[in-house]
Amino acid sequence: MLYHIFEWLEKTYEIKGASLFQYITFRAGIASILSLVISIVFGGKIISFLRRLQVGETVRDLGLKGQKEKEGTPTMGGIIIVLAIMIPCLLLNDLTNIYAILMLFATLWMAGIGFLDDYIKVFKKDKKGLQGWFKILGQVVLGVLVGLLMLYHQDIVVRMDLEQAFDRDLTIVKTMELPINELEPSKVKEWAYVKEPLTNFPFLKDNELNYASFLSFLGPDALKYVGVIFIPFIIIVVSAVSNGANLTDGLDGLATGVSAIVSGTLCILAYVSSNTTFAEYLNILYLPHSEELVIYSACLIGGCIGFLWHNAYPAKVFMGDTGSLMLGGVIATLAILIRKELLIPLLCGIFLVENLSVMLQVSYFKYTKKRYGEGRRIFKMSPLHHHYQKSGMHEAKIVARFWIVGVLLAILAIITLKIR
Repeated sequence: MLYHIFEWLEKTYEIKGASLFQYITFRAGIASILSLVISIVFGGKIISFLRRLQVGETVRDLGLKGQKEKEGTPTMGGIIIVLAIMIPCLLLNDLTNIYAILMLFATLWMAGIGFLDDYIKVFKKDKKGLQGWFKILGQVVLGVLVGLLMLYHQDIVVRMDLEQAFDRDLTIVKTMELPINELEPSKVKEWAYVKEPLTNFPFLKDNELNYASFLSFLGPDALKYVGVIFIPFIIIVVSAVSNGANLTDGLDGLATGVSAIVSGTLCILAYVSSNTTFAEYLNILYLPHSEELVIYSACLIGGCIGFLWHNAYPAKVFMGDTGSLMLGGVIATLAILIRKELLIPLLCGIFLVENLSVMLQVSYFKYTKKRYGEGRRIFKMSPLHHHYQKSGMHEAKIVARFWIVGVLLAILAIITLKIR
């Protein structure tokens, strides 16, 4: 809203200072501050409101130290993060941009599914919450939508050298002569806008992967049928990260802090991918119109850090599935849109390990029960953070160490831009 107002003021009345809103760094900075203020200030009021509604967490006794003390703590606090994202985005994003629209939809969609789950648990007193298949269906719908838009929306393209596009026989939707960089406006170059399912492949010098190459045996029809492998892959990514964030949300501040770290990294990656100079220097895909994702990432960072104000140990509020399913879903969508989904196993390593710990525990228990007649366990308890709790480690120390590992993984993800 403000973006469009100041754009109109600059064009119509040439008001000095209105052009500030055209700068991504300025809007991102304002967005992150506004998001942080909303989540801290209004977060406290929302927590008081949830208390009055008696929206308290029901805790199963798993024999963990300090667990029963959390009973009655307000849940559904993910609403705070959603508001801290949506309000600054609506004010500062270009709302005609497909990337911004898709991220806002992903936020509301996944938050809505999580809200239904929390509502059933809290108000209907059904501990099982929303049926598992319904959550999966919601993740599938988001994955299909993201995949289809990536393949077919006219504004989601990659810009590259025209000769390079011709040499690789890529689908060119338009060409344009533009300056090589902002410092040399007189030197122009012919660019191609390519409509292909391309992504960056980390650690390799020739770091581009075309999903259509997996169907090269179909010849010219490979691009026509690429959705058969691309869309299922996107669904898997969205579901895995969303469920991973949901499983990680088991200790005060754990999922919130890890999500803030991941969001900060994605903000950096979104900025360099949307900047022609940085993208060319780093030899990564340049994505026109994707700069609005930087604004969204900034809101996500502010929302997570602001929520951590209330959610850090000892937590005054829990995000519930309203927050955890949403965070995982939007992180996955953001990574896919900036063509960095192959970095997710590294960047979201905490979510991945939490997911794997549950899968391994359940699989091994079933296998040993079938083979030996008695189920055995790999971990003392899963997800992994509960294993450390069972080992006697204080939850604040577990959370701090998981954050440290998250920062390490984030740094590794960033330096993959230069490790080839």
